Amino acid sequence: MRLSWNEIRARAAKFAEEWRNARYEKGETQSFYNEFFEIFDIRRRRVASFEAPVRTLGGRRGFLDLFWKGTLLVEQKSAGRDLKPAKKQALDYFPALSEDALPRYLLLSDFQSFELYDLEEDTETRFSLADLPRHVEAFGFIMGVQTRSFRDQDPVNLRASALMQRLHDALRASGFAGHTLELFLVRLLFCLFADDTGIFPERGMFKTLIAERTRPDGGDTGLLLGQLFEVLNQAEDRRQTTLDADLALFPYVNGDLFAERLPLPAFDSGMRGLLLAACDFNWDAISPAIFGALFQGVMSDKERRAKGAHYTTEKNILKVIEPLFLDDLRAEFSRLKTRRDTGRERALRAFHDRLAGLKFFDPACGCGNFLVIAYRELRALEIELLRELVSQDQRVLDVAHLSRIDVDQFFGIELEEFPARIAEVALWMMDHIMNNRLSLAFGEAYTRIPLKKSPHIHNQDALEIDWNTVLPADSCAYVFGNPPFSGFVLRNAQRRRQMEVLARLGALGSRLDYVTAWFLKAGEYIQGSQAKIAFVATNSITQGEQVAQLWPALFDRYHLEIAFGHRTFAWGSDARGKAHVHVVIVGLTLHDQQPAEKRLFSYDDIDGDPTETRHAALAAYLFAADTLTNPHVVIRRTGRPFAPVPIPHVGSKPVDGGHLIVNGLERAQLIAAHPDSANFIRPYVGGEELLNGGDRWIICVQNASPQQLHRWGAIRRRIEAVRAYRSSGDAGRLANALADRPAEFHVTVIPEKPFLALPEVSSERREYLPVCWLAPPVVPSNKVILIDNPNLWLFGLLSSRQHAAWLRHVGGRLESRYQYSTGLVYNTFPWPDADESQRQRIEALAQAVLDARAQFPGATLAALYDPDLMKPALRRAHAALDRAVDRLYRPAPFTSERERAEHLFALYERLSAPALAAMQPAVRKRKSVAARQSF
Repeated sequence: MRLSWNEIRARAAKFAEEWRNARYEKGETQSFYNEFFEIFDIRRRRVASFEAPVRTLGGRRGFLDLFWKGTLLVEQKSAGRDLKPAKKQALDYFPALSEDALPRYLLLSDFQSFELYDLEEDTETRFSLADLPRHVEAFGFIMGVQTRSFRDQDPVNLRASALMQRLHDALRASGFAGHTLELFLVRLLFCLFADDTGIFPERGMFKTLIAERTRPDGGDTGLLLGQLFEVLNQAEDRRQTTLDADLALFPYVNGDLFAERLPLPAFDSGMRGLLLAACDFNWDAISPAIFGALFQGVMSDKERRAKGAHYTTEKNILKVIEPLFLDDLRAEFSRLKTRRDTGRERALRAFHDRLAGLKFFDPACGCGNFLVIAYRELRALEIELLRELVSQDQRVLDVAHLSRIDVDQFFGIELEEFPARIAEVALWMMDHIMNNRLSLAFGEAYTRIPLKKSPHIHNQDALEIDWNTVLPADSCAYVFGNPPFSGFVLRNAQRRRQMEVLARLGALGSRLDYVTAWFLKAGEYIQGSQAKIAFVATNSITQGEQVAQLWPALFDRYHLEIAFGHRTFAWGSDARGKAHVHVVIVGLTLHDQQPAEKRLFSYDDIDGDPTETRHAALAAYLFAADTLTNPHVVIRRTGRPFAPVPIPHVGSKPVDGGHLIVNGLERAQLIAAHPDSANFIRPYVGGEELLNGGDRWIICVQNASPQQLHRWGAIRRRIEAVRAYRSSGDAGRLANALADRPAEFHVTVIPEKPFLALPEVSSERREYLPVCWLAPPVVPSNKVILIDNPNLWLFGLLSSRQHAAWLRHVGGRLESRYQYSTGLVYNTFPWPDADESQRQRIEALAQAVLDARAQFPGATLAALYDPDLMKPALRRAHAALDRAVDRLYRPAPFTSERERAEHLFALYERLSAPALAAMQPAVRKRKSVAARQSF
C-alpha cells in the first residue's frame, strides 16, 4: 500500500532532523539520497544511479552526482556553496544527453537548501532542509504522482507511442497477430503505466522483473509475462503459498483486463530489448488520452482512411466538451461557492450528487480520448468542490469516501476491439492519475486497486445496434464524440447499406457523408430525454448540398436546435500520419431545452484560436440567424437564377483516357507531322490552367473532314486509342456507351465568342473568386464554369466580396477549397436591383479591376489573388468595387464577411419563399417515395 502524504510529511520531518548537520558532498551524498528516496518508500537503486559518466559538447568529462534517466538530474554541493555555478554545470551536460534521457527535473542542493526546477513547466521551488515537510509534494514525481498539465503534441507522448508501435510491429512480424496481439499490447500498456505511477506497490518492479528474471535471448520473456498476467487476475487470498516471491508482490487488478488466457508470444532478444526500452521510458509523464495515437500509429494509411480514424488533441476535445457541459458546470460551481447563506453546504452537496449521477456516452469512442478527457475534467471539478466541502482543519480519515465520480459513468461504442480495450484501460489510468491528485489534495493515499468498477465500452457497430441497449436515453446526460470521417466516395458496401437503412431516419439525399449517420441516430436517440449532443464533423455538413439533405430532418423531424457551433477549423491529431482535415463542431439540444443564447466560435485563421459571439439563433451554415424569419432555412439547388442573368454551364468533358489531351511538345510533334491540323489542336483550359497557367491542348476534330482524319495518321492512332479505352471493362458504362464515337466528347463546348470563366474549385485563402475573360480558340474543360455573352455588370458582381461571401457559406468544399456550383451558388445568389446609373457605376469599377490586372502582364490569377502578395493597385480597385456593390444591398457598410452572408441569407429567404411554396407538393411526393423505398 502506497504511503499517504501525511505519512510522507512525517518521514520528511524525520529526515530533515537526522540530516540537519550534513555538510560534506563527497562523503555523504549517496547516503543522503538513498534515505531521501526512502521518504517516498522508493528504493533509489531501482530508478537512479550515482556518478553517471557524461561529457559536455566541448569534450570535458564529468559525472552526474545522481541521474534518473528522463526524470531527474541532481547536482550536489557541500554545505554553504553557491548553487549558481552548480546549475550552469548541470545544464552544460544537457546537450550531451539523448532526447529520451533528458530529465524533466533539475535538483540543486548543498544539504541544507534545495532548488528544484521543473524544466517543462518552467517553475522552481526553493526551500531549506527544515522546510522539506512543507514542500515534499513537489517531489511527487518520485512516486509517479504527476501534477503536470498534459500538452498537445508533447514530444514525450509521441515517443511513447513510437516505442509501442515498434514493439507491436516486431510481434506482428513474428506471427503473433490479431486479437491476441492487441489484447497483449493493451496489458503491457497497463503494466508500464502502473510501474511508474504507483499502481504497483514499488516503482520499477515490473521493469526489474523483466530485466532480472528473463534471459537475454528473450526465450522465457513470454512465459514470465503470461504468469504475471495470471497473478494480476487473482486475488491475494486465493494465490498459492508457493507462488514465486517476485510475482507475489504484484497486486490483484481485476477489471477483466487480465481475465482471458492468451497464447504466449515467442520473444527473441530484439523484442525483449524493445520491451526493456519501453520499461525505461517514464510513463508517469504520459496522458492516457494519447493511446488513441498509439492505435492510429499501428494502422496503415489505407486502414486509417477507410475507417475514418482521426485522433484528437486535448485542445480540440475541450472545444467539444466545454460548451457542451463543462462551462455550465463550472459556472454553476462558481456561483454556489460564492454563497454565504445557511444553504450553501446543502447546495454544494446537491451539486455533488448531480455530478455523480451524470452519464456520458460516446457512440464512436475509438480509444476513448473524449471520455478520458471528460472524466479528467469532471474529477478535477470534483476535487475543487471537495475543497469547499472539507475545511482546511478537518482531518480526512478515508479519502475513498470523498470521491463519488467513477469510470462506470462513462459509456462508449467502438467497432474495433483494440481501441475499445485501450479506451477501458485509458479510463482506468486517468482514474489513477486523478486519485493521486485527490490524495495530494487531502493528504491520504487513495487507489482503486483492485478495480471494482469498469467503463461500459461496447465492441459493436454503432449503426447496427439500438443505443438504448448501451445506455437508456432517459439516463444519458450527454452524447458526444468524433465519429468516423469519410465522404460519399469512400463508402464501402457495408457503409452504403447502413446509410440506406438510415434513410428511414429522415435524411433526403444519397451523397451524405458517413458522419451524418451519427447525427441522425443521436437525434432519434434523445427524443423524450434531457440529453444534449455535440459531435465533430466534416465541414461539408454545414455547406453545399448536404445542408438541405440533412438539416431539415434534424430541425423538423427531431426538433433539434443548434446550441453552439465551431465554424471551420483545422483538425489536429497527436498521432503520426495526423489528420489533414477541416471540421466543424456542432452542439444540439431539443427545441424545448435550447439555451436563450447560442454560442458561435469563429476562426479568422483555421489553425488559430476562435472568437466567441452569442446569438438568439444559429443557422445550419453556422452563422447568426437572428435576422431570419425562419432560422432553419436551407439553400436548395435550383435550375434557374432569381434574376434575369445568363445561365452558366460547364466546359468540355472528353472521357478519352487522356489520349486527346496533349502537352506543348506533343502538339508541336503532331503539327510537324500534319501541318494542316494546327487549328484542330486548341488550348485546353481547366481549373488548374485558369489559375496557374499551363501548356495543355486538346484535339478537337469534330469538324474535320474524313479526308483530313484519314490523312492524319498520328491523330487517327490517338482516336483509335480512345475507342480502345472506352471499350475496356475498366472504363465504366458512360465511356462504354461512347465507344463507337471515339472522335467525339461526352460534353462538347467549343466557344465561338469571348466568355466569362470561373474555376470550379478555388483556394479558401483567396478573398475573391478569380473570374476572367477567355476567348477562342480556348476550349474550357468541365472543371471550368463558363458564361456566354457576359457583361461588365455580371463580372463586377461575381468578382465582389458579396458573391465571395455567398460562395464561402453556401458552396461545397473539396478538402478545404471552395467548390463553385451553378445550381447551389450562382442560381441561388440574391442578385441586387440597380438603376441604370448604378449599373454604369459597377461596370466602370469592374473595368478598373481589369485595368489593374493589366498592369501586370503575364501574372497568373493565382499570383494576382494571393492574399499575401496582392498588388495595392488591384486591391484598391477591388475595394472600390466592393463598396459600390455593398451599397446596392444597403446604405450602411458591412463590417465582416459573416455580416454580408447573414444579410444575403435574409434576402434569400424572401426571394425563395414563393418558389419553395410552389415546390412543396413535389417535395412531399419525393419524400413519400423515398420513405417507401427505404423499407
